[in-house]
Amino acid sequence: MDITTFGGPVPQRGIGVVAPFDFALDRELWRWTPEEISLHLTRTPYVPVEVSVDMARLISEHETLHNAVMALDAVQPASFAYACTSGSFVGGIAHERAMCVSMSGAGGGSPSVTTSGALLEALGELGARRVSVITPYTASLTDALADFLGEADVDVVGRQYMGLTGEIWKVGYRNVVELARSADLTHADCLFISCTNLATYDVIPQLEAELRIPVISANQVTMWAALRHAGARAAGDYQSLIDPAARAALAPYLGRGSTPSPPAAAAAVVREAADWEQISAPEPTAAAPPDEPTAELDLG
Repeated sequence: MDITTFGGPVPQRGIGVVAPFDFALDRELWRWTPEEISLHLTRTPYVPVEVSVDMARLISEHETLHNAVMALDAVQPASFAYACTSGSFVGGIAHERAMCVSMSGAGGGSPSVTTSGALLEALGELGARRVSVITPYTASLTDALADFLGEADVDVVGRQYMGLTGEIWKVGYRNVVELARSADLTHADCLFISCTNLATYDVIPQLEAELRIPVISANQVTMWAALRHAGARAAGDYQSLIDPAARAALAPYLGRGSTPSPPAAAAAVVREAADWEQISAPEPTAAAPPDEPTAELDLG
C-alpha cells in the first residue's frame, strides 16, 4: 500500500509554550490538546534557586521571554503561552500584561497568554468573584498569588499550601485531593489549584463531583486560554470550565439564581481574548503523544 495515496500528514496548527526550566509535566498539557493542534515547548534558562518569589522573578524577565518566543516563532505558532503561575503573578497585573505584550511582540503579533492571565479569563468565564486557592508553594508565594487576585478584584476567601520549594512534579494525586478537601469553600465560587508543575488533569472531575463547585487548575486554564486565543477548543470531559454539561450539572449546587458579573480585571481579559477568536472549532478529540499512559488515581 502506498501511504501517499491518502495524502497527509494531517494539517496542524501549533501552540508555542514557554515553560520554566524545571517543568516536568509536558504530557499533561497534551491531554487538553485537540488532535489538530501540536504543542511546541521550550524552557527558560536554568537558575540555581529553589521555588520561591526570587525564582519566579528570575524566570519571568522580559529578555528571557523574548528570546524563548523568538525561538518558537520559527514554526509559526497560532498563539503563545507562558506556562508558569508564579512567574506571571509575582509582579502583579501590570507585569503580567507586560509579559503578554513582550511575547506577542517577539512572536510577530500572535496572541499570547500567561497562566495567571488565563486564570483571570477562566474566573471571568465562570463568573467567579470569590475563590479559594490551594498551592504547593510556601506561605510567601501563596500570599503573592492572593495579592495578584486581589489586585484583579477577586476575593481570596481561603488558602492552603504545601510549603514545597522543589520537585513539585512528584506530588501525587492523593496529596492534591487531600489538600483540596481541606480548603475553605464556605464562601467560594471556585477552587483554584495553582502551579503548572502540579498534576491535576484526572482529579478535576472527581473534585467537582465531590465538592460541588467548579475546580480549575494552572495547566487547565493555560491550555484552555491558549487554545481559545488560537481559535480552538480544549479537550476535557467532565471539567466545568471546558464541558458545558459538567458546568450545568454544578448549577443546582452553586446557591445563586444567576451568574454574577465577573471581576473587572477578569472581564477585561475576557474581552481581549474574544478579540483574538476568529474561527469556530469543532468538538475536540483529546490527543496525546502515541505512548501516553493512562493515569490512575491513587486515592487508596
